[in-house]
Parts: sequence; C-alpha cells; structure tokens
Amino acid sequence: MKIDIHSHILPKEWPDLEKRFGYGGWVQLQHHRVGEAKMLKDGKVFRVVQKNCWDPEVRIREMDQTGVTVQALSTVPVMFSYWAKPQDTLDLCQLLNNDLAATVARHPRRFVGLGSLPMQAPELAIKEMERCVKELGFRGVQIGSHINEWDLNAQELFPIYAVAEKLNCSLFIHPWDMQMDGRMAKYWLPWLVGGAFPFTVGRISHGFNVRPDLCAQDNITNPKKYLGSFYTDSLVHDPLALKLLTDVIGKVRWVCHLGGFIEESAVTSYLSSLQKRDGKK
Repeated sequence: MKIDIHSHILPKEWPDLEKRFGYGGWVQLQHHRVGEAKMLKDGKVFRVVQKNCWDPEVRIREMDQTGVTVQALSTVPVMFSYWAKPQDTLDLCQLLNNDLAATVARHPRRFVGLGSLPMQAPELAIKEMERCVKELGFRGVQIGSHINEWDLNAQELFPIYAVAEKLNCSLFIHPWDMQMDGRMAKYWLPWLVGGAFPFTVGRISHGFNVRPDLCAQDNITNPKKYLGSFYTDSLVHDPLALKLLTDVIGKVRWVCHLGGFIEESAVTSYLSSLQKRDGKK
C-alpha cells in the first residue's frame, strides 16, 4: 500500500469572502477556463491550479496512474487565514472541513481528511478540532509552521496540543508565510530552500552544544534527541537527499509525498531499494 500524506485540495467554489466578512485579504477561486482556475488574493493571481485540485475523480485517476492507494487530503496553506478575525477564520475552516468531509465520505477507501483550524484562537481551534475528529471522522489536522507572531513552542498553543494528544489527532505541520520580499522575492526562493533539516541538524546540534547562550535559550534537550519522535515527508526531489533523510530520520519515520511537483520515480526507486536491502517484495 502506498499512502501519500501530503496532498492539497480545495472546494470547487466558495462564497465571496470579502463580501461575507466585510474586508479583503481572502483567496477566491476563479474558473477562467475548462479544467483550470486562478487562486486570486485581493484580485492578484496567487497560483493557477488544475482540475485535480478540486475534482476527486480526476485525482483518483492520477493516483491509480502512480500506484497511490490512499491520499491524506488537506487544504492549500494560503487558506489558513490566521491573520483574520478568529470567528471569520473559524467560519472558513468549517466551510473547508465540511467540503473535505463530503469528499472523504464519497471515497472512504481512497482519502482521509486533515482538517483546518483557527489556530490564532486556541479555544476555537480546540472546538473545531474536536468536531473534525468526533463528527467528521478526520485522522488529524494541518497547521502552519507558525501562527502569526507565535512559533509552535508558544505557551498559548499548548492546550491545543494537549487535546490533540487526548484525541489521538495527528498534527501535520506545513511551512507557510515565509519571507517573500526583498532578496527572497525571486525564484520562489523560500519554498526552494525549505526542507533542509537533514542537512543542518548536525550544525544545529553543534550550535546547541558550543553556544548554548545563543542556541539553547528555550530548551535544555539536544535537538538530535528528538530524532525518531516525529515523521517527515519525502519532499526532497533527489534520491541521494532521500537516502540522507532516511539515514537521519529513520526509514520508518518518513512518509510519501508524491503529488504536485514531486518526481514520483525517485521515491518509488528508493522504496524499492530499501525493500530489496531488507529482503522484502
């Protein structure tokens, strides 16, 4: 069985959120041609997406072509909307989660859902997470790599983590809202330089040991000791990098990402080499 953990989906359409909430900054989907739509933010094109971003039938055909058994579906991170009024973000999250639940219900053997939460308001986030798990049947939720000015170690977020643990609700952490101006504006650079953890964990650990005054301000545990306690996806686009990721994280601690820009063949080839090494078919 091949499970793709990192795959984004959107509703085919949703209300005009600027009219609904009375202020801008929201993303809308404009179907400008057959099988293609523009994601617009305040009238400017954020990204152009194809039909597989909203049509589960198209997605299933593509899954069959690449041998993917199940996809874990989550929203496109620009929809997080942590910047907005909490109640409005909750309203959008419920719209996204309800649409996702309907998709999963139509294809329960092919999809599982990862919900969206208004993380800037922990009490609202907890209530929506409970609804996602208990009512919608989701296995987890997707959250951003930071929540406005909060990093993920902010005390304000700890109650969310405690409830997630109680619910056995997985947290899928997705990068978002990186610096996109100045020297970082060209080449889609913030997204291209992401995923460097396997290559930098040695330097991070070294900094922790030799300059704790700078690098160990919030934690007395060496970062390397956390290896093996979390999972990461295979989004590295290179078989040698994937091997290093496996060596650093552990072969049972990374999960497949086969959609979008991913070179599925690199992941499949490396999986095959692991299976041969371990004497499995």
